[in-house]
Amino acid sequence: MKLVLALLIGTLFGFGLSLAQMTNPLAVIGFLDITGNWDFRLALVMCSALLTTLVGYQFIFAKQSAPLFSGAFKLPSKTNVDWQLVIGAALFGVGWGLSGYCPGPAIASISINPKESLLFITAMLVGMKLKL
Repeated sequence: MKLVLALLIGTLFGFGLSLAQMTNPLAVIGFLDITGNWDFRLALVMCSALLTTLVGYQFIFAKQSAPLFSGAFKLPSKTNVDWQLVIGAALFGVGWGLSGYCPGPAIASISINPKESLLFITAMLVGMKLKL
C-alpha cells in the first residue's frame, strides 16, 4: 500500500511539474533571467507551492503526531548555516541556471527529454556523493 501511494503521489507531482512548465528548461531559464526577458509564471507556481505547504504543514502537525507510514516526522534538525551549506546551495543554483533543471523536474523529464535529464541526474548524484 505504501509503494502504491508513493507511486500515485509521485505521478501526481510529476504531472504538476509538467503542467507548470517546470520540466521545460527554457521556461525555467526564462524565470531565472530576471534582468532580461523575465518569465514570472514560475514565481506564481512557487508561491502557490509555498503557501500550500505552509497551510498543509500547519494542518498536518496540528492533527497528526506522526506520518501515516512512519513512526515519526523526519524534519531537519540542523539550524546553522555553514560553508558546506553555502557551497552546496551555490552549486545547486549554478547547476539549475545552466541546465534549467532542478531534481524533481529532471526526474519528471526523463520520458520527455531523456538525454539531458539523465545527464543532469548523473551530475546531481555525483555531486551528492562528493564530500567537501
